[in-house]
Amino acid sequence: MDKIGYWAVIQYLHIKGLTPKEIHEDMVATLRDNAPSYSMVKKWAADFKQGRDSLEDDPRQGRPATVTTKEVTDKIHDVLLTDRRLTERFIATLLCISQEHVHAIIHNHLEMTKISARWVSKLRGLDQKRL
Repeated sequence: MDKIGYWAVIQYLHIKGLTPKEIHEDMVATLRDNAPSYSMVKKWAADFKQGRDSLEDDPRQGRPATVTTKEVTDKIHDVLLTDRRLTERFIATLLCISQEHVHAIIHNHLEMTKISARWVSKLRGLDQKRL
């Protein structure tokens, strides 16, 4: 069972009027080792008691988990196709992402390598067709 499933069960049992301890005991009896801990049941029941009605995670502030998205990969690819002599540092500065992410995208996702100061594809394919 996933997290949303646990939340749904806890919400339902909370609406029925069970205490967090009773909810946890019921879930342990049913799910055995797969049941969430009592502290998590208590926390989620308190959230529902305070008026939470959504089973989805709340949006969080901060930076995204990854910059390796299709859009970023395509931007890096387009930049490399316009000038194959650019450095990873320049591309990172241009796109406001870390040099490590640029390196990972170029080498792992675009499968390119630098030969004699130019980025070339490790395998013949997409970037040669786009020229």
